[in-house]
Amino acid sequence: MMNARGVLDLLDLTLLDHDASEADLDMLCQKANEYRPAAICVFAEHVAYVKSRLDRGISVAAVAAGFPVGESNPSAVSEAIRAAVQAGADEIDCVLEPREGEDFPGESELAMLIAMREASAGCVLKVIIETPLLNERSMRASARMTLAAGADFVKSCTGKRGGCSDEAAEILAFEVMRHGITMGSHPGVKLSGGISTLGDVDRLLGLVNSEDPSIEGPERLRIGASSLLDELIG
Repeated sequence: MMNARGVLDLLDLTLLDHDASEADLDMLCQKANEYRPAAICVFAEHVAYVKSRLDRGISVAAVAAGFPVGESNPSAVSEAIRAAVQAGADEIDCVLEPREGEDFPGESELAMLIAMREASAGCVLKVIIETPLLNERSMRASARMTLAAGADFVKSCTGKRGGCSDEAAEILAFEVMRHGITMGSHPGVKLSGGISTLGDVDRLLGLVNSEDPSIEGPERLRIGASSLLDELIG
């Protein structure tokens, strides 16, 4: 079982609440400064505030554009991401919204991914593909298109429309491994949605590592969870 420090090194400590008060955000920053997660993850409008209260070396990930339902307009996505970057975001988490149809993912999704990558240039880009809403073909195709467009991480889901399944963890790890062999690059996997215990973490990371043992460390592996910290520090 991975120890608490090892999990903290991978953790995106999350507070996604548009109505979060300054006191709420202060508490998040205090926890981050004390326990040093990989990043904190907040809505874009909170980036500037938390950035000013975090110790150096802790990344700020901004959830930009629609969440949990992704934007459908590439121009709107670009504008939202650029605003988050201007506010000081180090990383961007953005939803690639699924849709019905045999042609998903297609040209409209590719245009969206290109917009995400261009607007977030210089930042780590984590694309959420909402695996609970996808069948295996769509999951694999979305992951491949996301990675081909230059995303740094492919992320399992928002957690608002279902959790991260064992199948999703295996598929995303395989597709990252496949992309690395094909393209010679080293993107990562972010697992989120329904991860609340160390047992969940161990199971899912075991599945990822069974597909590709090189997916490790915060540059290639992240865990998105808002409730996991209490168990880690309890």
